[in-house]
Amino acid sequence: MTNPLSFDHLQAILRQHIAGLPDFRKPSPNTRYEIPNVALGAFGIFFTQSPSFLEYQRRLQQSQGRDNAQTLFGVQDIPSDNQVRNLLDPIKPGYFNPIFIEVFEHLEQQHLLAPFRVLDDQLLVSLDGTQYFSSKQLHCKNCLTRRLSNGQTLYYHSAITPVVVCPGQSQVISLAPEYMMPQDGHDKQDCEQAAGKRWIHQHANTLVAHRITLLGDDLYSKQPFCSLALQHGFNFIRVCKPDSHSKLYERLAFWQEQGMISHDEQRHRNGPVTEVAM
Repeated sequence: MTNPLSFDHLQAILRQHIAGLPDFRKPSPNTRYEIPNVALGAFGIFFTQSPSFLEYQRRLQQSQGRDNAQTLFGVQDIPSDNQVRNLLDPIKPGYFNPIFIEVFEHLEQQHLLAPFRVLDDQLLVSLDGTQYFSSKQLHCKNCLTRRLSNGQTLYYHSAITPVVVCPGQSQVISLAPEYMMPQDGHDKQDCEQAAGKRWIHQHANTLVAHRITLLGDDLYSKQPFCSLALQHGFNFIRVCKPDSHSKLYERLAFWQEQGMISHDEQRHRNGPVTEVAM
């Protein structure tokens, strides 16, 4: 029996879901690249962690007659970088969410999430935003904007990239991201908090049964966001900074003065580094 989480099986999950990706091209008998092959070619860039995967594969094919795109993913015709962008850009990111969900559920079924469970059998999911593109010239209708000190406009793309994490584990498990972009019916620019709320609404039904505790920095440590997490069945651990939560720190100082709270500190060596847990 094939290992249900082998590379072949994971690739089968990917192929199953990209087979139904929409094709926004006008029908033509001269169509060379199929959308699933384009998606596999783009995936190969990330799989090999190479910023210039396609050009590298072309050079390899010229010298050896066969490339990794063929042997790993079965991609016969490698589209150009521009063709990949032109064919995939019209496809909404949400089409790829079921891939993350199915992989996560397979990991759970095979009990491979057990080493990640802590704090009364919880999975810790870290929410954090990342900027993955910026330019002062290139931009599109989905760009966010920021006015720079020199008066120029910076165009950029950002996303929340949730991952299952665990203390002592170097590996993480990626969950479906949520992209920050202009939202229909909203005049205010999209932001990380709004994207985080959308992520909760969209994925709570799938994830809460797995006992999830959401982690986040001070940006998420706001009453509306915390209440939304609780309403949808999530637990949460948030960072609270003194300058944004002054009343909380005043109360903690009072409790400490009254001897109502205690302070515990543990130190242990991690190679050459001493780590301190408060």
